[in-house]
Amino acid sequence: MSENELLINLINKIKNSDIGRFTIMEICGTHTQSIAKMGIRKLLYPKVNLVSGPGCPVCVTSEGYIDAAIELLNRDNIILTTFGDLMKVWGTKENLIEQREKGKKINIVYSPLDALKIAEENKSFEVVFLAVGFETTVPLIGLTVKKAKENNINNFFILSSLKVMKPVLHKILKDENCKIQGIICPGHVAVVTGADYFKFIKENYNIASVVSGFESLDIISSIYFLIKQNCRCEKKFENLYRTCVTPNGNLLARRIIKECFFQSSCMWRGIGKIEKSGLYLNRKYEEFDAVNKFKLTIEEKNKSDCICGEIILGKKIPYDCEFFGGECIPESPVGPCMVSSEGSCSIYYKYGGYKK
Repeated sequence: MSENELLINLINKIKNSDIGRFTIMEICGTHTQSIAKMGIRKLLYPKVNLVSGPGCPVCVTSEGYIDAAIELLNRDNIILTTFGDLMKVWGTKENLIEQREKGKKINIVYSPLDALKIAEENKSFEVVFLAVGFETTVPLIGLTVKKAKENNINNFFILSSLKVMKPVLHKILKDENCKIQGIICPGHVAVVTGADYFKFIKENYNIASVVSGFESLDIISSIYFLIKQNCRCEKKFENLYRTCVTPNGNLLARRIIKECFFQSSCMWRGIGKIEKSGLYLNRKYEEFDAVNKFKLTIEEKNKSDCICGEIILGKKIPYDCEFFGGECIPESPVGPCMVSSEGSCSIYYKYGGYKK
C-alpha cells in the first residue's frame, strides 16, 4: 500500500468512526502550521475538532517582559539582540520595532551564539539576548552562557522568558471545564525531553496522548490512534515519532538545562502566572542574568484587549476574535498570536481554518 493509499484509508476510517465530535489539542506551533497547511483541520471537521494549545513561545511572552526589554534600551551602551518574531510583540505601550525606529540598538539574530559574537566584537557595549522559547531552545541558550563563562565574555547577558511545557498542560487539564479528549504532544520538545516526559497526561488525567512527527501521515496516524482510544476505559500514551524521539530524550541537552537553569514561576500572556513554568539562570551562571545585572523588575501585566489567552488555551478559535482579519492582521497585529508564524491567528489568517 502506497503512502497516499494509507492516508486515504486512515482518513476514511476516522470519518466513518462511530464517535461523536472528538476534541484533540496539538501543542506545537509547527504542528499547528502543518495541520493548517495540509488542510487537515478542514478535512476532518466536524468529526474531529482540532484546537491549538500553547505551542508558540512568542505568543505567551508577557507584556511585562517586553516592557523590561524596552526599559533596558533607555540605558546607555546597550545592544539588544532578539529573534525576529519578537519585534512586533507589544508591551503595555510599545514594541521593539518602534524602539528601533527611534534609533535604539536592536539586532535580529538567528541564534544566541550570534548574540555572543556581537558581544565579543563590541566590548564597550553590554549585549542582552532576549531568551524566549520552550525546552527546544533552552539547551543552545545554556550552551551559549557556558561559552560566555569559559571565554570570560562579561558583557553578555540573557533576559529570560524561557518556559517548560508540563506546568501549563497541568493548568489546562485540571480545568473542570476542559473538553479535550486527546493530545498531540510536541515532537520537537520531545526530542529534548524524551517521550516519557508526556506520560503524565495519561497517568494523571486518563487522556489519550501521542508524540507525533510533522508529515501528513504522522499527524493523521496520530489522530487515528487517539480516536481509537475513545472506547477504552484505560487510555494509552504512544510515541509515534520514534525516528527522532527516544524515551529519555537528548541526555546532553537535558544535562545542559539542569546545569544552567532552575524552575520558578513565570507569567504567560493571556493566562497569568504559572508556578514552576519558567527557567532562569542558577547561581553558577547568575552573572549573565540581565535581571540581576540591571536590577530589572518584570511586572505582572496582562492587559491585552484581544482573546489570545483563550485561543492559546484552546477555548476559542481566531474567528471568535472581533479583531481578527480586520484591525488585527500580520502587518499590524493586535495580539501576539498574529505576530509569530507559529501563532494560531497568523496561521488561520494565512491558511484558513473552519468557522463554527
